[in-house]
Amino acid sequence: MGGISIVENVSLDGVVQAPGSPDEDTRGGFAHGGWFAPYPDAVLGEVMGRGMAGEGAMLFGRRTYESMQAAWAGTTDNPFGPLLDARQKYVATRNPGWSPTWANTTVLAGDAATTVADLKAAVDVDLTVLGSPDLLATLFPAGLVDDAWLAVAPVVLGSGRRLFPDGAHLRWELVEAVPTTTGVVLGHYRAAR
Repeated sequence: MGGISIVENVSLDGVVQAPGSPDEDTRGGFAHGGWFAPYPDAVLGEVMGRGMAGEGAMLFGRRTYESMQAAWAGTTDNPFGPLLDARQKYVATRNPGWSPTWANTTVLAGDAATTVADLKAAVDVDLTVLGSPDLLATLFPAGLVDDAWLAVAPVVLGSGRRLFPDGAHLRWELVEAVPTTTGVVLGHYRAAR
């Protein structure tokens, strides 16, 4: 059985919505898109890269998958495009008729708590989730997340989709903490069972 790790950019107040660009996700009138742009540095790249470095597969919610495909599929001028193109990708969606177009993609249609639990039990590789806050809101209460790689930025946004759903009660053990040159604290956490 594989494990599930998440890799997330998160604000001090827990927001994960639209870290990459202003128009990434404006649901709910979110006007702070691109908030993580000032923070990447070499330390962040090295440490967060470890969270994606294994030989495992990727797991996405459909919205994040489509955003990642638009940004990275077929690109060769960076290390992420070829890596993501080659990796097996699983996409959780409620729409059984949805068809992906990115190579090496398998659709998990239906209730994500069930389809992801079945996948986790069936594969011998680790699964890495990038973004996908709606998917995580289902996976956390189901106890399916094993590790978290969080890049906590020194910014409070005051609104937006948060990493942990209301009512979540989860315990984590700190594995590693690394400060960056831009004030981000990188934390690797393991779920305490």
